[in-house]
Amino acid sequence: MNITTLGAHNCESQHTRLSSILVDDRLMIDAGAITASLSFADQEKLAAVLLTHQHYDHIKDIPLLAFNRAMQWSAIDVYSTAVVYEALKLLFENQLYPNFLEFPDANPALKFNTVEPYRTVEVAGYRVQPLPVNHSSLTCGFHVADVAGRNFFYTGDTGVGLENCWQHISPELLITEVSAPDRFRELYERRGHFTPGLLRQEMENFRQLKGYLPQIVIVHMNPGLEDEIRRELETVARALDHPITPASEGMRLKV
Repeated sequence: MNITTLGAHNCESQHTRLSSILVDDRLMIDAGAITASLSFADQEKLAAVLLTHQHYDHIKDIPLLAFNRAMQWSAIDVYSTAVVYEALKLLFENQLYPNFLEFPDANPALKFNTVEPYRTVEVAGYRVQPLPVNHSSLTCGFHVADVAGRNFFYTGDTGVGLENCWQHISPELLITEVSAPDRFRELYERRGHFTPGLLRQEMENFRQLKGYLPQIVIVHMNPGLEDEIRRELETVARALDHPITPASEGMRLKV
């Protein structure tokens, strides 16, 4: 599997983009950086989008992608929980954009597919298992495996306490978040986010349960605090004796 981190931050600017993970040019996870990152031709290659939760930085480009598809008289499959469906439905009912869940009439640009936690589904040729993670609202990370068994887990926004996830999966690659440095630990732990110290705690628990550590890649970083986050992640990596890679926009990974 070829994986590209289109967006690696939690604030958008000229040089930073919001959460979006592209798999083999045809599967997208989260929609923070789709349309600004991909040409129209590359957008057309997408078969499906998985959404971890309804927070705006993770669904931002769904209306924009839908508009582009509607202009081409094509559609895109979107997979997420019923909570996300209701959020998208409300967005469109507020007439901020046409209701692409119903428009165009003959072939709506968005075809929403409801997923349930723990129930594996086939999406665009991958086996996808949604797993609940600890965040301020209902959020499901996605474990994605191809036909050869290569696999990774993208947590989306999450805090500590992922032991239940580890009971179900053994990922080769873990793409997870660190939103702020440890001086904000109390605040971000309440909000359901990682700081470097909280990530270390979670990875120590992972190794105790599973007997190994996967490749670890970090997204959802605050750009204004990124230098501090990176320094603290280096300290965590030394403590774990295991590399941790902060992502950047356009970074390519292979599983």
